[in-house]
Amino acid sequence: MAAVTNAHLSMASAQGLALPSSSLLRSSFSGSRLRSCSPPSALTFSTTAARRLVVLAVTKKAVAVLKGNSSVEGVVHLTQDGDGPTIVQVKITGLTPGKHGFHLHEFGDTTNGCLSTGPHFNPNGLTHGAPEDEVRHAGDLGNVVANEAGVVETTIVDSQIPLSGVNSVVGRALVIHELEDDLGKGGHELSLTTGNAGGRLACGVVGLTPA
Repeated sequence: MAAVTNAHLSMASAQGLALPSSSLLRSSFSGSRLRSCSPPSALTFSTTAARRLVVLAVTKKAVAVLKGNSSVEGVVHLTQDGDGPTIVQVKITGLTPGKHGFHLHEFGDTTNGCLSTGPHFNPNGLTHGAPEDEVRHAGDLGNVVANEAGVVETTIVDSQIPLSGVNSVVGRALVIHELEDDLGKGGHELSLTTGNAGGRLACGVVGLTPA
């Protein structure tokens, strides 16, 4: 009998028929009782006060080891906090005293020495200039000055050489040149492309390091 009653109840439930609200359901067969399930208890939700989301600036770091066919060599460390400017710490030895052009070139290819690093990094298609000029290559980092011992130790801060994003300089090459960069103002036929900075003494590919 109970099996029949269960079948009737299942059919009623499937057809959307309301069942009596009493906790006890009596079948049409005498002596048979079925106990309905208690309605689910109400769900309660607690909310907590919204917390302030603090986004910390991510520090990115990179390094380039400069080498070439001459005695010139060096190490350049690059650091960028968030989307801020990139700080470039330069140490180069073996130079002649005086000014030398220092640029970021487009490619990190040194298969043919520093010659295969290509032209200055120039994503905006502008002419060569000084670091402070509005019209300049992104890779135009101006001149660094070697002391009487042929050593450069300087820091450059620049906003056009980020370590991430579309114009990231990671994988490109830093190059130290033989001569002074005329910053696009020397009137030479190469002034608006290379600053007439002469040969490439040493170069190194920019690679990420642990932050």
